[in-house]
Amino acid sequence: MTLPDIAAGRIRTFHPRRGRMSERQRDALTRLWPAYGLEIAALDGPCDPTVLFGRRAPLVLEIGSGMGDATAAMAAADRDRHYLAVEVHTPGIANLLDLVERHGLDNVRVAEGDALDLVRAMPEGCLDAVHVYFPDPWPKTRHHKRRIIAPAHVALLRSRLAPGGTLHCATDWAQYAESMRQTLTADPELVDVYGGYAPRPAHRPVTKFERRALTAGREVFDLIHRRR
Repeated sequence: MTLPDIAAGRIRTFHPRRGRMSERQRDALTRLWPAYGLEIAALDGPCDPTVLFGRRAPLVLEIGSGMGDATAAMAAADRDRHYLAVEVHTPGIANLLDLVERHGLDNVRVAEGDALDLVRAMPEGCLDAVHVYFPDPWPKTRHHKRRIIAPAHVALLRSRLAPGGTLHCATDWAQYAESMRQTLTADPELVDVYGGYAPRPAHRPVTKFERRALTAGREVFDLIHRRR
């Protein structure tokens, strides 16, 4: 597994992350990656989700799955859909692979690398949903151009949604939430399901990251938009 290089002129929306792994995580990564993993930088053509999963089903793309607990919980409760989780944090990838094995989640695959490069390789209209939960807020003004919820990125993500498919974002940074809301609302092919911030959906598990945000007194904002 190698992190992808930055394409010429392309701004990276994430920090490459390695981190230390436990023996359990290291073992899961070694054993399970060949069966469940996808290295985005190694793609040399289109990515066909049907080939990746070996069958056809509605597909949810999870961008930034962290340690994988939320992804595993959603996939376990939603066996009729496939979940493709994208992450750059190696221990998180390994932890999700371990959860996949422990819970028998044959509807999960894990991709390592730049999610936008993966989306570019996918066919239009192939996704039932895109989840972007707690992306890097890039709070400094000079870094706002690195935010994943930006007009060009939203247009790309939306193009891969099937009609009626949903783009669901969540953040605990109020300024980023407002920027997200404006960006999503400006896309003419997306419909704001709730006319503003959405009530917290029951299907989105509370992660340790979210608990820390709430403990610190930060409000969590959900935005759900549907492709026309």
